[in-house]
Amino acid sequence: MNADESQIRELVSRWMAATRSGDVDAVLALMADDAVFLVAGRPPMPKDEFAALSRTQAAQGPAMVIDGASDIQEIEVHGDCAFMRAQLHVTVRPPGAAPIERAGPTLTVLRKVAGRWLIARDANLLTPVKPAA
Repeated sequence: MNADESQIRELVSRWMAATRSGDVDAVLALMADDAVFLVAGRPPMPKDEFAALSRTQAAQGPAMVIDGASDIQEIEVHGDCAFMRAQLHVTVRPPGAAPIERAGPTLTVLRKVAGRWLIARDANLLTPVKPAA
């Protein structure tokens, strides 16, 4: 594994840890200023909208827990751009409600800015996980 791939894997680890702890500022620091998120059923979400949504969720305090696991399947680096394909599983535990589980593939485009890898685009195809019968 080369240094760029290691740095990208570390970015994913930091993202998951910051999300789990509700550290919105740490998550935002891992994104390019022009980052865009693509999620089925809604228009593309720019970083400022992502930030507002994340801060609303974080305002619910420690009762709101978002946890997950990212199984990286592929990383390709081409100069200062890279893409990553992963399988993501996320569980959201809202206060006073049943947990919500979603899972599926993701495709992330990263850009190296001032020597740091940042998320520039992220498309996820997460769908609800159906409970076992």
